[in-house]
Amino acid sequence: MTDEELIKEIEAQRDLMVAVATGGPRIQEVNQQYIERRERIAAELRRRGLEDPNPHGDLWAWYRRWSAGDMPSWALRRAHLSEMYQPLIDRIRSGPSATGVQLFQEPTGWPRVDRGIYEIRRSLEQAETEEQFQAVGLLCRETLISLAQVVYDPQRHQSVDKVEPSETDAKRMLDAYIAVELSGGPNEGVRRYAKAALALANDLQHHRTADYRQAALCAEATTSVVNLIAIISGRRDRTR
Repeated sequence: MTDEELIKEIEAQRDLMVAVATGGPRIQEVNQQYIERRERIAAELRRRGLEDPNPHGDLWAWYRRWSAGDMPSWALRRAHLSEMYQPLIDRIRSGPSATGVQLFQEPTGWPRVDRGIYEIRRSLEQAETEEQFQAVGLLCRETLISLAQVVYDPQRHQSVDKVEPSETDAKRMLDAYIAVELSGGPNEGVRRYAKAALALANDLQHHRTADYRQAALCAEATTSVVNLIAIISGRRDRTR
């Protein structure tokens, strides 16, 4: 889905929840429609690294919530749903817009990494000041740390310089991962590219002065490292 298509689905779900809670259709008549739409919304939110604020698995669960006693009026039920969904809608609208065709549109499946990439893109689009551009670099750093922590195995990936990496030493962990998983002569070119992308991302994170170009380069290098590691790990393999 595009962002606008997702927002329409979310608004339709909200309107259905309003309707059944304010004298509209009976739950048994529309519950399956709600469940199927909920699954579509959840899949798209996962793809963007976002969480669904709606905890109700079906409309009967929503019925138990609105009838608990603290939402006796229709106005309170409408307000509750608006407060639940509006921040999500606003976030999607202010999120990164598609600029050209992306090779990998699906998330990696590593939740913290996917959320990090989404926040990097969103922050880069909104950044205007030097401090905001620097914040993009900090997000890149945190995303690479999350990536390193999820793939690095100290038993399998021995540090290249024999120094035991700390939990936040993303470069040393990822260097070790690349050296092991891309070992051998046939992988030399890919190994050089992966290490160069990691070195660039690591270098750009630490610039004290930042502008759009530096922040964009850091975001691109970080995204490249994430996709390279996802490919190496098998996360990008085609399902058959």
